[in-house]
Amino acid sequence: MERIETDVCVIGAGSGGLSVAAGAVQMGARVVLVEGGRMGGDCLNYGCVPSKALIAAAKQAHALRSGARFGIAPAEPEIDYAAVKDHVRHAIDTIAPVDSQERFEGLGVRVLREWGRFISETELQAGDHVIRARRFVIATGSSPLVPPIEGLDGVPYYTNETIFDLREKPEHLIIIGGGNIGIEMAQAHARLGSRVTVIEGAEVLSRDDADAREIVLARGRAEGVEIVEGQQAERISGQPGEITVETGQGRHTGSHLLVAVGRSVNVAQLDLDKAGVSHGRAVEVDDRLRTSNRRIYAVGDAAGRMQFTHVAGYHGGVVIRSLLFGLPARAKQSHIPWTTYTDPELAQVGPTEAQARERWGDAVEVVRANYDESDRAIAEGRPEGFVKVMVVKGKPVGATIVGAQAGELIGMWALAISAGLKMSAISTAVLPYPTLMELNKRAAGAYFSPRLFDNAWVKRIVGAVQRFVP
Repeated sequence: MERIETDVCVIGAGSGGLSVAAGAVQMGARVVLVEGGRMGGDCLNYGCVPSKALIAAAKQAHALRSGARFGIAPAEPEIDYAAVKDHVRHAIDTIAPVDSQERFEGLGVRVLREWGRFISETELQAGDHVIRARRFVIATGSSPLVPPIEGLDGVPYYTNETIFDLREKPEHLIIIGGGNIGIEMAQAHARLGSRVTVIEGAEVLSRDDADAREIVLARGRAEGVEIVEGQQAERISGQPGEITVETGQGRHTGSHLLVAVGRSVNVAQLDLDKAGVSHGRAVEVDDRLRTSNRRIYAVGDAAGRMQFTHVAGYHGGVVIRSLLFGLPARAKQSHIPWTTYTDPELAQVGPTEAQARERWGDAVEVVRANYDESDRAIAEGRPEGFVKVMVVKGKPVGATIVGAQAGELIGMWALAISAGLKMSAISTAVLPYPTLMELNKRAAGAYFSPRLFDNAWVKRIVGAVQRFVP
């Protein structure tokens, strides 16, 4: 058994763990990185990268079918589903060297490709190694949650960890779960020629703005996605190629089944109790992302907060400041955006309108700019959608965008909220014309318009200046 002494031991080589390892080693700390699975974690191998590559291929197929409005004769694409998956694999393989063991060893990180478990409050065992570290960072991420549905274990099914290995196009894909993963995969597969049914026990995209989700769901239905809401999957039966999902209101039979009901944090095998770390569904942390054992931190999904790759990376930066410099860095959530990469995209930062009104009541003002007011959106035939901003005392506290490139546009509001900027900072920005980004400025202008154009005092002042100032 080899014993290793180090400054920082990172458990998990996903976005959060790699951010901590790279930052710490390049600033002079001794770092050991423990990873029993694939380098790059869920995002590179099973999540963000493969899903966006699949969505990109589906977008190309959809473009061929929808050219009539531009004067381009529509054509039904010939889809080679296996070749689409080759594109997905190429995207993963192209990005993989950035997250590779070789790169991190080149930076000076000791990489152990083993599963780790705590054996004391200061030690972790990984294979034939015992690592004693001044600080540990738990960055183990999460895995697909497999619900206890009767009969599920008796039929073949896919999760986000296996769906991208499927080489034959599903004739009829049934998706259990109407969150962002389920809806993204539903539209992508429909555009690639599959029949798709989404079964959701509550509301699809339930955490998102009600007006925005309706636009996304209307587009999905128009493209042939069957969306079943308010029906819980109760029993599953069948065989390969013919799988039936029974709900309290009916039966749905398809050729393939994708389970996308949520995520389960990967903490069960860590033996956290031996490390003195309090935990439940996830690791319990404070605002500095420290656990009940002050030597141990948790980041990303393991910390039980928002489950997004960019959150894990952000957490990594927070932990680095605390680990290496002893600074009281704290993790916030109010400025963190997220996007559902459907077409149109749906992006959010901060509270939705309903959440903001519940928190601030009459103190919140809601301003809006519609995509059909954007010259660029009109020129590109993408007039559906809106920018909605929730404002309190002149500052944005939340924003919802649904429409083309919503994931790009939300960045301006994330920055504004993070930096505490006022709406005037957005309204006075000079942006290139014609761009969709102007919608953000138009929304900010909508906040000031009634204060300027419907204000009797402003009109009196202007009138006086015109009469008396030479």
